[in-house]
Amino acid sequence: MGEASRVCSGYYSLNHSFVEPFRCPRRGEAATLLYCCGFADLKYCCSEPGSYFPYKHSYMWSLSIGALTGLGIAALVLLAFVISVCVLCYLFLYTKPQRLDTGLKLQHLEASSTQEGTVTLC
Repeated sequence: MGEASRVCSGYYSLNHSFVEPFRCPRRGEAATLLYCCGFADLKYCCSEPGSYFPYKHSYMWSLSIGALTGLGIAALVLLAFVISVCVLCYLFLYTKPQRLDTGLKLQHLEASSTQEGTVTLC
């Protein structure tokens, strides 16, 4: 194992304070944390070289399960919306009256003229 992988160089953290270089493992950490891992603004000792995530893998699984649950719920809501739109379109298009109803009952012109002619004058 190379000495360079055991030494974390100094860096500026997110709050712009300089963190001094340190050797892995740090005092009080497990002896298996031999490698310097992390990003330019967050460095830490880890047991796997090239690790870029400072949390346990179970934390990532809970994030993944939460994200999948959220995506599943969003997909169900979207599906319900699409089905609702399809049902409303069907009801709008196919439940219209078949003929135009004007609301007035009109008589034929010929029938009304013959009825007028049959009226007798006294």
